[in-house]
Amino acid sequence: MELQLALDLVNIPEAKQLIKEVAPYIDIVEIGTPVVINEGLRAVKEIKAEFPSLKVLADLKIMDAGGYEVMKASEAGADIITVLGVSDDSTIRGAVEEARKQNKKIMVDMINVKDIAARAVEIDNLGVDYICVHSGYDHQAEGKNSFQDLATIKRVVKQAKTAIAGGIKLQTLPEVIHAQPDLVIVGGGITGVEDKPAVAAQMHQLIRQR
Repeated sequence: MELQLALDLVNIPEAKQLIKEVAPYIDIVEIGTPVVINEGLRAVKEIKAEFPSLKVLADLKIMDAGGYEVMKASEAGADIITVLGVSDDSTIRGAVEEARKQNKKIMVDMINVKDIAARAVEIDNLGVDYICVHSGYDHQAEGKNSFQDLATIKRVVKQAKTAIAGGIKLQTLPEVIHAQPDLVIVGGGITGVEDKPAVAAQMHQLIRQR
């Protein structure tokens, strides 16, 4: 089980400072969609250059032109790139093909997918590396979480690794770990606390006990 830090509401200097504080405790750093929109793929490039030992995920939420966008993110140094599960199979297939060429990985984000089980089976057959259940900001505001969706994809996915994102905090982490995803994605649960290194270290320790 790995821990991914999601950075959404920061600029590049703030991102670097945050990562410095918690780098020993995380496996993957996610350059979130808002950062990519504000800063471009330069954010991915600079973070990868400064923290070469960490895997960098570019949360592009690709919906079209999968191959091309994966190519551009790969050139910037991304190790993992996200594609939306609601996108067309041809988009996901193109993303996977390009990722294989570049020796990168594809994560499919299941946000807003209506039939999680059926779509997860289809996506798993397209050869993606991770399938992620995700309660977005708007879902979290409505009190939704992804635990049930995680149980669903764990049941039906045979090849891809599973990931969970959305509102995970230190208090809820034991419940997440119990569901046994391969990857736990935490944003505000680390970035929004006072003592970031202490909380990241505790999360790391809980995850490593599995």
